[in-house]
Amino acid sequence: MSKTNKEENLHQKPLMEELYKEELEALKKEDKNSKPKNWQLSPQAVRDFILGKKLKDGTIIKRKFYGDDALVERAIITIAGNRGLMLVGEPGTAKTMLSELLSAAISGNSTVTIQGTAGTNEDNIKYSWNYAMLFAKGPVEEALIPSPVYTGMNNGIITRFEEITRCPLEIQDSLISILSDKILNIPEQNKVLFAKAGFNIIATANTRDKGINEMSSALKRRFNFETVEPIKNPKLESEIITNQCKTLFELADIDINVEDDVVDVLAVTFSELRSGTSFENAKIQELNSIMSTAEAVSVYYQSALHSYYYGDKKIKMDTLVENLIGSVAKENKDDLPKLKNYFNNSVKIKAEKLGKRWKEYYESRNLIK
Repeated sequence: MSKTNKEENLHQKPLMEELYKEELEALKKEDKNSKPKNWQLSPQAVRDFILGKKLKDGTIIKRKFYGDDALVERAIITIAGNRGLMLVGEPGTAKTMLSELLSAAISGNSTVTIQGTAGTNEDNIKYSWNYAMLFAKGPVEEALIPSPVYTGMNNGIITRFEEITRCPLEIQDSLISILSDKILNIPEQNKVLFAKAGFNIIATANTRDKGINEMSSALKRRFNFETVEPIKNPKLESEIITNQCKTLFELADIDINVEDDVVDVLAVTFSELRSGTSFENAKIQELNSIMSTAEAVSVYYQSALHSYYYGDKKIKMDTLVENLIGSVAKENKDDLPKLKNYFNNSVKIKAEKLGKRWKEYYESRNLIK
């Protein structure tokens, strides 16, 4: 990130269109391919923005999503078509990040978002009213409060719907006519809002939420489903942890290096606990807690912050273990004995074979109660 962008970006969580502004501008200059109506970039350039590429002018487009490249291509094609895109998977598998990247690249705006909750109502999806103005002037245009879906349709841009299955079934189904006909009826004004070209919906849903508010068959038919799988390669997971933590340090203006040996320990731990198998075939009890890559990033980042403010900028393994315990315990305290068992088996073997950080890691096992 350039100095100018750092000075401009004061948000705790910068928008993708802000964070990668220079990359998007470079892609726009080089992009000569055909674009769907109202898209900022062509499908090829959107793919390059997400998966990375070196441009002819020397600009390096960073890879931002690690996983199935074909899934990214299918997602882009879905958005260019008539159906909405539904990203499903375990929590922490970068579904939200992928939806943000797609929105930033296609529409130049990733902020048009509905956060699904038990309290989400139809007004949040369609529109609501400024009732003081409504009573004074009637259903005039300035009295109408547009929803994110209304804004997306009116401007021809992507609308993101996070955690859609957290919403009641009847609220979800208010999307059916919008996705089918690309229109929104506003009976109070006796008019119909027609979606402009470029509008579509990207929704996300966690597989852990299955059964909370199962989607109707009618709504499912309006979406193409793509499953975002957890990272299975520890080396790839190490790369993700490293890259994301470097970005977090830069955004927080923290001068600290990522310690590769600590990252590797953490990536292997999360990979083995997630899969229930170890490289030494040691007995592991699979955890019920969500051992996602996002959690691994959080554990490392919190440990690094502790070393930065209270230590010598070098992560102590007991601090890493304490943060790992917190990550596991917040989901399911019953998993802590399983975590201790993992240390007494798999981590012990690694400590004897590899020494160094693994030995320090194993020596911190008594922190697990």
